[in-house]
Amino acid sequence: MDMRIKQPHEFGLPLTGVESHAHLLGRHFRSDLRKVLERAQAAGISAIGNVCMGSDELEEGKALFADTPEVFFILGIHPTDSQTCTDEALARMEGQIRANPRIKAVGETGLDFYWKTCPPEIQHAAFRRHLALAREYSLPVVIHSRDATEATFKVLLDEGFSGKPLLWHCFGGDSATMRSIVDNGWHLSIPGPITFPANAALREAAAAAPLDRLLIETDCPYLTPIPFRGKRNEPAYAVYTAQAMARSRGMDPAELWTAAGDNARKFFRL
Repeated sequence: MDMRIKQPHEFGLPLTGVESHAHLLGRHFRSDLRKVLERAQAAGISAIGNVCMGSDELEEGKALFADTPEVFFILGIHPTDSQTCTDEALARMEGQIRANPRIKAVGETGLDFYWKTCPPEIQHAAFRRHLALAREYSLPVVIHSRDATEATFKVLLDEGFSGKPLLWHCFGGDSATMRSIVDNGWHLSIPGPITFPANAALREAAAAAPLDRLLIETDCPYLTPIPFRGKRNEPAYAVYTAQAMARSRGMDPAELWTAAGDNARKFFRL
């Protein structure tokens, strides 16, 4: 029996996919970034959303991807770093948003009560400031919510974000949470853990979600799907997530891949 792992480019998916959430800056990709981008394109990925955690990362990304127009930027301060969301930091990000049309969304922002590195009250304040920035510049918001679903919903609804363009990054919830997200007019992005055997509830949620609300992400270098779980993740591995999503929905993988890519292009206005 042939036990060789099928490589991403061997799935033959069309060049219509979008990797909606990647962290390509830093040490994980320093040695082979160009090869990573080539593998992504060979796998059928036409655009990559690189998340820049603050102004310094945005400047690094501008330089690194100056000749890579398929990479667009998502700019924000991670909830666990909310203590750095100062007036000066917000003003600098605002200037970058005005000057750089490749910034397509604000984020990832939200609440993270799993890690105890930043007090909740500081996270709440930074979250609301990010939402104000998105509102001011009519940009979509990319949400990070970990162990904080109810609190995240409360802030979003208090701030009047029901019906506004919002992407629930790295969705890992059940069908009830999915329904609350889509009922508010929002989108959800499915990561690699949908391939894990224990994640039946996530597969059920992805199967029941409206097709026009689904995006695909890797959150690389984290959350690597099977068959490479435990190794560094990269954008090309989004094909395994797409396969699992398509299987859960009884769809052709290429159809799912293109639909999710179309959703991303519309959401980010690519």
